[in-house]
Amino acid sequence: MLKMMMMRNIAAASFYCSSRRWRGMPCLHSNSTLVVFDNNYFAFFHSQPSKPIKSTRTQLDQPRPSVVRFNQILGQVAKLKHYSAVISLYNQMGVSRIGHDVYTLTILINCYFHLNQMGFSLSVLGKFFKLGLEPDVFTFTTLIKGFLLENRVAEAATLLHKMMRGGNCQPNVVTFGTIIRGFCMKGNNSAAIQLLRKMEEGACKPNLVVYNTIIHSLCKDTLVVDALNLFSEMMSKGIAPNVITYTSLIHGVCKLGAWKEATRLLNEMVSKNIFPDVFTFNVLVDTLCKEGMVVEAEGVVEIMIQRDIDPDSVTYNSLMDGYCLRREIGKAKKVFELMLSKGSMVDVVSYCTLINGYCKHKKIDKAMMLFLDMCHKGLVADTITYTSLVDGFCKVGRIDYAQKLFSKMQACGQLPNVRTYSILLDGLCKNRQLSRAMQLFGEMEAKKLDIDIVIYSILIEGLCITGKIESARDLYCGLSSKGLQPNVRTYNIMISGLCIAGLTHEAKMCLSKWKRKAVLLMVGPLTQLSEGSSIINRHQGQWYLFKQW
Repeated sequence: MLKMMMMRNIAAASFYCSSRRWRGMPCLHSNSTLVVFDNNYFAFFHSQPSKPIKSTRTQLDQPRPSVVRFNQILGQVAKLKHYSAVISLYNQMGVSRIGHDVYTLTILINCYFHLNQMGFSLSVLGKFFKLGLEPDVFTFTTLIKGFLLENRVAEAATLLHKMMRGGNCQPNVVTFGTIIRGFCMKGNNSAAIQLLRKMEEGACKPNLVVYNTIIHSLCKDTLVVDALNLFSEMMSKGIAPNVITYTSLIHGVCKLGAWKEATRLLNEMVSKNIFPDVFTFNVLVDTLCKEGMVVEAEGVVEIMIQRDIDPDSVTYNSLMDGYCLRREIGKAKKVFELMLSKGSMVDVVSYCTLINGYCKHKKIDKAMMLFLDMCHKGLVADTITYTSLVDGFCKVGRIDYAQKLFSKMQACGQLPNVRTYSILLDGLCKNRQLSRAMQLFGEMEAKKLDIDIVIYSILIEGLCITGKIESARDLYCGLSSKGLQPNVRTYNIMISGLCIAGLTHEAKMCLSKWKRKAVLLMVGPLTQLSEGSSIINRHQGQWYLFKQW
C-alpha cells in the first residue's frame, strides 16, 4: 500500500489526507510535498521541486512522529533535490512541535548550500548551540562541500584545519576526500598531494577514492609521470587499484600519444581481473578520434560490442566528432541516425557535435535544420551549440543572422562566453562593420570578461582592414599596459597592416625592435620587406621562422 501511495501525485495525496482513512493523522503539506504519518509508517508525495510552500494546520490529535522518522523523510526529499520543500517542511516541524537533532540540521545545511544560500547554511550553526547540540564530522563535511560548491576553496581548507586542530571532531576520510577533490577541481594538485601526505602521517589514512581523485587530476593535467609514481606508491601500501584508477591512467597516457603504455596498462588491468568498462572504452574511442584515428576507434567499438558492453551516447558522440574532424560528415550523420534508431541516446552533445561539423564545413542550412529539430524535441541548446551556429553564419558571410542568433541565445538564458564574442567580433571586423565590433567590445568590457590577446588581435586587424592604421597602432602599442604580449597572429596583422598602408619604413622599424626574437610569422599579401640578411616573403598562407640577428 505504501508503494502505491508513493506513486500518487499531490492532488491524490491531498484527497487521502481529507478522506476518512487519513483524517486526523499528522501530516505536513506543501505545493510540492505532502508528508503523512500513520503509526509506524510514513508516506510522502511530491510533484515539482522548489515550489513555494503553503503552511497547513497539522493535526495534533494523533501521536507526533519521532525526529528519526522525520529525518528519514527529509533525507528522501533532499535526495530528490526538492531543497526548498525540505526547508519549508523543517520550518513546519517547529509548528508541529517535532524535535530537531544533529542530522536534521545537517540536512538543512545541505539544502541551503544547494540553493546557493551558503550564508543561511552558516547561520544554522547558531541553532546547534541554541539547542545544545554539537556539530559532528558529517556536519562539517557538509559545510566544506558547500564552500567548494561556491568555489570558496580557501574557506573550506580553513574549516578543515580548524577541525584538525580542535581535537573534539576530527575529519574522517570522507572529509579529507572532499577537500582534496576541491583542490583538484581548482587544478591545485600540489595542495592535494600535501594533504595526502598529512593523511599518511595521521591516524586517518587515505583510501582508494582519495588516490583515484589525485591520479585522475594529475592525468587530466597531463602530469602522467607523477600519476604513475603515485599509482606505484599506492600499490606499495597494499591499496589495490580498480577500473577507475586504470581508466584515469589510460586516459592520461593516451592524451600524450603513448599508445604502447596504454596497451601495457590495459593488459596489466586484465591480468588482475580488472576488466575495462564502458568508461574505459570511451576514453580510448575519444582519444583516438581526437587524434584522427577513427578507423582504430571503430575497432575499439567493435571490441566493446563483442564483450557485451553497449556503446553509449558518449561513445557515439566521440565517433561523430572524429568523423567531423576528418570532414566525413556523411559518416557522422549515419552515426547520428543510428543513435536516433536506438531511442533516447541522442542528447544535446550529439546535436551540438553534428551542428558544429556542419558549421565548420559551411553547411549552415543543414546545421539550422538540425538546430530546429533539436528545439522541437524539447532539448535546450547550450552556449556551445549557439557558438557553433554563430561561427557557421560568420563563415558564410551572413553576419546579420549571426547577430540575431547572438541576441537569441541571451534571450534564451544562454550567456555567450569569450569564444562566442571573439567569433562574432572577427566576423564583424572581416565584414567591415567596425562600429558594431567596437560596440561588442564595449559589452565585453562592461561584463568584465577576460579579454585576451586573441580579442585584441581581431580588433587590430579590423582597424587595419578599414584603413584606421593609427588606431590599430595605438591599440597595439597599448597591449603591454594591459599585461598582454603580442602573439604570432598579432605580429603578422600589424606588419601586414603597415605594409598595406604603405608604411614600409615603419614596418622595418617595428622589425628592428624584435632583435634576437624568434617569431613564427604567417605572411600576408604580396609585399617584400628586407633588412640585412633577413627577408620576409609575403605569400598567402606560407609560414616562415624569422630571426632578426
